[in-house]
Amino acid sequence: MKNRFITRYINSCGKRSAIIFLIAILFIMFILPVGTAVSAKPAPESFSGLVKEASPSVVYISTKKIIKQRFLSPFGQNDPLRDFFEKFYGDRLPRDMPQRGLGTGFIIDKEGYILTNNHVVEMADEIKVTLMDKSVFEAKIIGRDPETDIALIKIEDAKNLKPLKLGDSDLAEVGDWVVAIGNPYGLETTVTAGIVSAKYRDNVGIGTFENFIQTDASINPGNSGGPLMNVDGEVIGINSAIYSQTGGSVGIGFAIPVNMAKDLIPMLKTGKIVRGYLGVNVQEITPDLKEQFKLENENGALISQVYPDGPSEKAGLKNGDVIVSFQGKEIKDSKRLPYLVSATPVGTEAEVVVIRKGERKTFSVKLGERPPSDETAFEEPSSSVKLGMSLEELTPEKAMRYGLSEREGLLVVDVEFNSPAAEAGLQQGDIILEVDRMKVTSEKDFEARIKNYKPGEKVLLLLKRGRAATYITLRIWKDNQ
Repeated sequence: MKNRFITRYINSCGKRSAIIFLIAILFIMFILPVGTAVSAKPAPESFSGLVKEASPSVVYISTKKIIKQRFLSPFGQNDPLRDFFEKFYGDRLPRDMPQRGLGTGFIIDKEGYILTNNHVVEMADEIKVTLMDKSVFEAKIIGRDPETDIALIKIEDAKNLKPLKLGDSDLAEVGDWVVAIGNPYGLETTVTAGIVSAKYRDNVGIGTFENFIQTDASINPGNSGGPLMNVDGEVIGINSAIYSQTGGSVGIGFAIPVNMAKDLIPMLKTGKIVRGYLGVNVQEITPDLKEQFKLENENGALISQVYPDGPSEKAGLKNGDVIVSFQGKEIKDSKRLPYLVSATPVGTEAEVVVIRKGERKTFSVKLGERPPSDETAFEEPSSSVKLGMSLEELTPEKAMRYGLSEREGLLVVDVEFNSPAAEAGLQQGDIILEVDRMKVTSEKDFEARIKNYKPGEKVLLLLKRGRAATYITLRIWKDNQ
């Protein structure tokens, strides 16, 4: 009897164990894969469908700028040997040279509007757009924004244009698959794929407002202005720059978030960028500053200067306040604030939350209009002197950052179309060393040298361009020229 009971008990335990084991197997086979599939999207088998759909919307941009070359004599315009040189060596003297550039863009509507990078088109005298069917159109610049490196151009009379859908770059996650289409080195409709490597990258050194998507999808010269797309074929970024010591791709590329472009498109269509303005200078909170201001963490943007009569001063903000929220959006570091403010319409009563001496305070600040950036702008000495270029004082630190051999001088950061600087052949990246054979190291020096020149007169400049130094003359234009 006893043995029978033991046998029954053992059989019963065996059945229960078998059932438990079977349930465990079923859980592993069916329940766990479902949970895993939710957290990780499978890699696509192919991007061919996306590429076929998107490629007709990606365009090839070629630009041309005429660089004026001049024969400069140490004796000036009255060189007694000028006639001799022109007669016998005329065909060897410097001539106007076309400078060509390549880039990419993508169609955003059926009217012919195309998004690209500002640096692709900003200095061009001629812009041509080639569609996938090889048809070529002349394009004109509608609006451009050097501070974000975004430009809007337009072609006319093109039929059956197919725009790309602009996605939501905020929804892109690190690790998501992305596809880049462009024209690297003139190789049209080149497709590369990779992932989102990081978000919110700044300090790349391209524009004032930097908030890049980093990707390892191969990007090379000529890709600039092309789309970075998610697996749904939506544009999430505009390919803009690469990190490279060789000039080629090393798997570190940067794209401007498309949400930044969507905010700008209405203004680009008007040709004028208007940005919100808070009227403060802010800085990053370091561990030492955190300790000095008795803050709980290093989040926020520390106000180091409140501009007189600006929106913030009128609202009551003070030096030493730490901005931790703007319009309900948390400010984790000082680099996020300028873009959020700039993207907010002028006149908005913005809610600004600060920490002041350990207390949380809320202010309503009516945003003004952001004045032109004075970080790189040269203020013209008088209304009669319109040079059409922006200058930046060169320091050893900036020279190291830009990879320049010169440590002093004035760096040309922008040259306007149809201006004295453009006529003289000045280029972005030139370094002005002398004005009329006098050394210049600051904007104040430059202004002092040219302020007495009258319209029609010429200024002698010594430039460093690449490894070579060269003299050029810059003619001062009349106001109505």
